[in-house]
Amino acid sequence: MPTKDRKPTGADLSEILDGLLKADIKFILVGGLAAVVQGAPVTTMDIDILHYRSDKNIARLLDFLKSIDAIHRRPDDKVFAARVEDISGMGHALFKTRFGPLDVLGVVEGGKTYEDLLHHSVEIEFRGRHVHVLTLEALIDLKRAAKEPGDKQRLSVLEETLRQLKGKNGTSPEGN
Repeated sequence: MPTKDRKPTGADLSEILDGLLKADIKFILVGGLAAVVQGAPVTTMDIDILHYRSDKNIARLLDFLKSIDAIHRRPDDKVFAARVEDISGMGHALFKTRFGPLDVLGVVEGGKTYEDLLHHSVEIEFRGRHVHVLTLEALIDLKRAAKEPGDKQRLSVLEETLRQLKGKNGTSPEGN
């Protein structure tokens, strides 16, 4: 189990993403990083993933979380390592790791799961592997349904990014 004095060494979100792919974990990249890789001029300090909640995938994800010393992000000093219960349900598990923050989501706005959103993702190549990334259209739909003020603030930036991409390509990133 990670120890309380083992602090993250700094944010390297690419290491988290690379590790998830090497561990053969099924997930969709959602949130700020999904927008960034599609050209949105936003910043993010964490990785948000919506994972496939099969027993096999959860076991691989838990092993990966242990390998990067994932502990729950908490306002107090208590240290709790990741457990199966944390990532097998429909909630959100927010971790800090030695590479930076990782948010593991069972569902997103509207109770949408990995299976619900997989066909609303695009594959982007990263270090020779393919990452499923939620499309800008789907991110915009989620932000419209979100209740957090920060999500509402990003909405106009995402919409403008999508407009610009459509203008360049004549279509949306999904080809619609």
